[in-house]
Amino acid sequence: MNMALKIDYEKCCWKDGRCTSCSCGAECKGCVDACPVKALRREDLIIIDQEKCIECGACIPACSHNALSLE
Repeated sequence: MNMALKIDYEKCCWKDGRCTSCSCGAECKGCVDACPVKALRREDLIIIDQEKCIECGACIPACSHNALSLE
């Protein structure tokens, strides 16, 4: 059974092409940087390339806002 990476955009700190969290000083070093296959990218929102995603879960603990999950 394959799982898909999901983002809860209400919790995610990346909005409108910038980090909105004061905890990272507007220099987001989270899920995108943790992904070993570069399946995540920052645009207006965080975008998942499900074809690249290997469902390793490395991005999940990298998000300090608990916005990512495998479902």
